[in-house]
Amino acid sequence: MSEAPALSRFNYLRDGAEIYRRSFATIRAEADLTRFTRDEERVAVRMIHACGMIEIAGDLVFSNGAVATARRALRQGAPILCDSKMLARGVIAARLPRGNEVICTLDDPSVASLAEKLGNTRSAAALELWRGQLDSAVVAIGNAPTALFHLLDMLDETSAWPACVIGMPVGFVGAAESKDALITDARVPFIAIKGRKGGSAMAAAALNAIASESE
Repeated sequence: MSEAPALSRFNYLRDGAEIYRRSFATIRAEADLTRFTRDEERVAVRMIHACGMIEIAGDLVFSNGAVATARRALRQGAPILCDSKMLARGVIAARLPRGNEVICTLDDPSVASLAEKLGNTRSAAALELWRGQLDSAVVAIGNAPTALFHLLDMLDETSAWPACVIGMPVGFVGAAESKDALITDARVPFIAIKGRKGGSAMAAAALNAIASESE
């Protein structure tokens, strides 16, 4: 015989599917999503769900067609280049349409010496190892503003450009400025969140939303 479930002092919803349904219904009821296209709205809702902040809807910026461009790249097998291990691990492999490779080069043994040579952070230096895979890749930066700045500098030097940049570094030093630079630069399709907010969870949520619509 199976044991009876343990009693709890708390009265709370325990049905996972219903929690999921109510969460997304609440987001759609409370967030102002009217300015987004259908593709953009799906990404926005997933990001709000990841962080619990309805107000980020007002800070999200999508270049024209960025979601469709990123989705098409994933369908064609493009790799996903991530600036942090947390972001890379947040990508749900089962949703990727072509078993896309998810790459984070931060732990490569050469990164420390590259950082010293460049006079920059390890997060920025790690992007140097992307040069051979950057063309048509989906790039996601959810941690380091220095990485996003360095990516923009790299685009000045190469004709190998990513299909889309998800620019969501977080923090108090350089985060807002790096994302403003991405938005102003506007040379590649992008998805960004203005200001200090961001992080690996938000960037991964955006990726997973795009990938889930790729089938």
